[in-house]
Amino acid sequence: MKSISTLTLLVRLTIAVAATLNPITLATPLTLETQPYAPVIDPANFIAGVTNPYFPLTPGTTLVYEGKTEKGLERSEARVSSETKVIMGVICMTVMDTVTVDGKLEEATLDWYAQDKQGNVWYFGEASKAYENGKVVSTKGSWIGGVNGAKPGYIMKAKPSVGETYRQEYYKGEAEDVANVLSLNEAVTVPYGSYKNVWVNKEWSLLETPPSYENKYYAKGIGTVMVTGGTGKGWKLSLVEIRRE
Repeated sequence: MKSISTLTLLVRLTIAVAATLNPITLATPLTLETQPYAPVIDPANFIAGVTNPYFPLTPGTTLVYEGKTEKGLERSEARVSSETKVIMGVICMTVMDTVTVDGKLEEATLDWYAQDKQGNVWYFGEASKAYENGKVVSTKGSWIGGVNGAKPGYIMKAKPSVGETYRQEYYKGEAEDVANVLSLNEAVTVPYGSYKNVWVNKEWSLLETPPSYENKYYAKGIGTVMVTGGTGKGWKLSLVEIRRE
């Protein structure tokens, strides 16, 4: 058996400490960009509906978020529709998301998700519209899996590991969001309630330089309960209401 030098032990210890203090350093965007991305999508491996406890989608449910962001007083409503869309042979659920700032519509988006038999929730695409003065001014960032080279990614893993980084979407040059798992046991209090064992992701786009990071907090049985971002005191959107039809 080969002996391990003091220098080798020191290097290993340094890496281990770095992983504990800053897990993102061991799974960088550069790693993702240099590795080929070719997810295997088998429609037979997907179930009806989305039941992952950190991202449950029940038709008729609307999650409402409010907070003061860099743009103003923001309100976001995410409604789970009963409508579905077939993408790459997979039946995907539809979530309708609207964002208003100071009472004016800023964005309306349709997002499509599906869950595989292993419990992973895949993000299959979005149709995004940005508004100014009540008129659509951009659809940038829209994509559909299997169209023009766009590929789905994980929005929620079944068995996450702290420190791992993964693609949430891939449409080269248009939509390249990624996530890094920061924690799986945070405690969070928002206007709608208090939660333990909260999953926290740091999420950003590989297309932004410098990147604009967001931390998203996911609670079991609910989904997203809080989103934070910005520098200094930054900004925060918190769950304030859940409506069920």
